[in-house]
Amino acid sequence: MKILIFNWQDIRNPLSGGAEVHLHEIFSRIAQLGHEVTLYCSSFKGAKREENIGGIRVIREGGRYLFNFRVVYKYLTTFRKGKYDIVIDDMNKIPFFTPLYVRKPLFFIIHHLFNKSIFLEAPLPMALYVFLMEKIGIYICKKSGVPVIVVSPSTKAEMIEKGIESQKIYFAYNCVDHKLYKPEENNRSSTKLIGYFGRIKKYKSIEHLLQTFAIVIKEYPDLKLVIIGEGDNRINLQNLSKELGIEKNVEFTGFVDEVTKVNLLQQMWFLVNTSSKEGWGLTVIEANACKTPVIASNVPGLRDSVKDGETGLLYEYGNIPELATKIKLLLDDNSLRQKLSANAYQWAKTFDWDVAARTTIELLNSNLLKK
Repeated sequence: MKILIFNWQDIRNPLSGGAEVHLHEIFSRIAQLGHEVTLYCSSFKGAKREENIGGIRVIREGGRYLFNFRVVYKYLTTFRKGKYDIVIDDMNKIPFFTPLYVRKPLFFIIHHLFNKSIFLEAPLPMALYVFLMEKIGIYICKKSGVPVIVVSPSTKAEMIEKGIESQKIYFAYNCVDHKLYKPEENNRSSTKLIGYFGRIKKYKSIEHLLQTFAIVIKEYPDLKLVIIGEGDNRINLQNLSKELGIEKNVEFTGFVDEVTKVNLLQQMWFLVNTSSKEGWGLTVIEANACKTPVIASNVPGLRDSVKDGETGLLYEYGNIPELATKIKLLLDDNSLRQKLSANAYQWAKTFDWDVAARTTIELLNSNLLKK
């Protein structure tokens, strides 16, 4: 099978996140099964125009802000002649409107919609632009009847709410590389250490964690917080930590390699995710695979990846007093923390990229048979 994929970014882009990991892990496995996979995405500073990553042919062109227009031009002038069997529109951020010009069998992959949360992330003109483009993109998806792959029950419910037929929606969950993400109890910090792991974006609401940390640290002066990841909101958060007087207890690692990331996850007592919305919460399952439980906001995506009271704890988004209470609970209650850790580890073991890849290729094959 010859597969063409459109996504804004590839796995090596410094701004890549869960969507790019999902794409890479699934389609690199599909490529290893003998299928020909091409990914067309935006470029970034220092990137090669073309390279092979895990069996995927990656072609990069254009900047991240106007890439959606380049997709249309490139498909009509080049890819349309490429005799691809199926096209994948990995809809992440501004849509590509592929049903309007792609006549090959087509699949969407949708992690989550920004909806109003984009107004937390971008200035008003840009946020309004993304908000409207996303609405148009979903309307076109609905009218075209293109099948959709989603990563969580929350996203499926969101799609149904937008008018996508339930029978057109399929699952390919975010999973974890269990050879890399695994527990190492001897690595657990002997002193109190909690963390955040993910992109440093405004809609992730990491300021809520810093504000909560400033409250909790008054009772636990030796508590440390490590924030793993990179993004355009990092400087603002570093400045906030100084304003709150907690900078000596907070470490911003910036971008780290996979081995360092796993090492830090193994050290943490637990992770905290304050995001306003997620497609699933890949970082939750990666932490869980290291026997690290997660406290997360009770929002779409995270309420799917965190089983409240079993693998972690949920709190009302933006409720800093409640978050502080749950952080202190897990710091104090060793028995509860160990129970959540054990359950989290078993929960993470149920998510396997090989299974997700097989599910995806079966969906693509069945779609071709219907054409």
